[in-house]
Amino acid sequence: MSDTDEDHNDQKPKGAFSTWMADGDWFYIKGEYKRAISSYTTALDIKPDEKTCFVSRSKCYLKMGQPESALKEAEASLQEDTSFYEGLYQKAEALYYMGEFEFALVFYRRGQKIRPQMQEFRLGIQKAQEVIEKSVGIPVWHRVGPSSLKLKVKGDLSFLQKDEGAQPTAAIQHLTVKKKQQAQKTPKSERTTKQLLGEFYTDKKYLETLLQDEDLVKGKTKGGEQLHNVIQGCLSGLDSCTEFWTQEKPLSAQEKERKLRQDKCSESRHGAPSEPAQYLLKSLEDIDAELTSGNAGGSLKKAEDVMKIVQGWSEEEVPNKKDVLGSLHSCIGNALIDLGDMDKALEHHKKDLELAKQCKLPEAMSRALDNIGRVYAQVGQFTQAIEFWEEKIPLARGGLEMTWLFHEIGWCYLKLNRHKEARDYAVHSVAAADEIADEKWQMNANVLVAQSDLKLGNFESCVSHFERALTQARLQDDDSAVSVIQKALDEAKQHLPQ
Repeated sequence: MSDTDEDHNDQKPKGAFSTWMADGDWFYIKGEYKRAISSYTTALDIKPDEKTCFVSRSKCYLKMGQPESALKEAEASLQEDTSFYEGLYQKAEALYYMGEFEFALVFYRRGQKIRPQMQEFRLGIQKAQEVIEKSVGIPVWHRVGPSSLKLKVKGDLSFLQKDEGAQPTAAIQHLTVKKKQQAQKTPKSERTTKQLLGEFYTDKKYLETLLQDEDLVKGKTKGGEQLHNVIQGCLSGLDSCTEFWTQEKPLSAQEKERKLRQDKCSESRHGAPSEPAQYLLKSLEDIDAELTSGNAGGSLKKAEDVMKIVQGWSEEEVPNKKDVLGSLHSCIGNALIDLGDMDKALEHHKKDLELAKQCKLPEAMSRALDNIGRVYAQVGQFTQAIEFWEEKIPLARGGLEMTWLFHEIGWCYLKLNRHKEARDYAVHSVAAADEIADEKWQMNANVLVAQSDLKLGNFESCVSHFERALTQARLQDDDSAVSVIQKALDEAKQHLPQ
């Protein structure tokens, strides 16, 4: 591979897609963002519709201080799948660094609805809201017009997305396929409107308040559309919903009371709050906290209880139901590993993988493959562990994960007496550990290279890598490791020619 971007761009796509992606990730870790973009671009030449490539390029542009380019890449990742959560997060980040805090908040919120367990969306919402709230009364609305910002965030801003060409909720998405009604009918009363819109009534009132800000509505979106038209369009959509629901699902007082009783019954029976996203986020945190604290039994029980509740919910209540169930299978599997029930743990991690593949979620697939390999390795089925871990390689993110993954695959090959493959992976692990300057993994990886060399009869290389590992152990003041490595080094030196 050439050292210059020009040479790199002149190269024809060669090798596997995953190789170019790995090169891009490597350069990204090293801070060589232009070269990373070049590698991701070559990967896109091989798979033009691979949305993770667009996200990766977007991250590079953000690091280079080019948020406009980052935004274009994020939008490209959403072309085929507007619910792609990584693209939504990247778009929100790009908008945030462009100073479009209100619109960033829109996409942080939209992403959180899809992936409520992702902390990044929660933090994004928090930082965007803080900036907006600090800006109240300060003339910073230059990005949409010359007037000062008077807006206070009280409602869900997810309706401010007309420039995306899609409405925020499943109900409104369903309505867009119908012809627009010729005339808007006024609901019989505000009470009826509130009853029909439910949680969206607050958004309607919030948007109506925004329309009263004359300075605000004179502004424009990044795409040049008048904010007045965007807000008015959203309100028209809500009015259409109200009219539609009035005709299709009129609610009588008796139906309302029955629905309220059912909700209370369900809440009492399941112990779950009315907001699934908040409940799931809190539950997953509790499950993880129990496992981290060493209470695997408590973690298992909590995860199983939550799964029963989620299985009883509809797709409307939890649009990403399969994704959530996959996460719960993963939690149950991890708790069972700690409890020593490997067979059941494997069943749950394989269910996690199956759901992740159905939903085409690379992050969840990577998690499941990781856990399945871990179970197989712990029970001594190294061939199966290698199979799943090697499938994970293209999905691995970050230097530390690559270092660990290469090391574990190499270790399994060593256990199978396949010493050449063990050494190859060990060398990759050393290189990855060197890139992130992790002394512990530098030590572990060098030991694995040395052990492989010893079996292959490469005694000089063996001694050299044991010496490197010994240096790393001393830098960490790890007396136990120093003792073990020193003993292995002394034995290896005996094989050197006298």
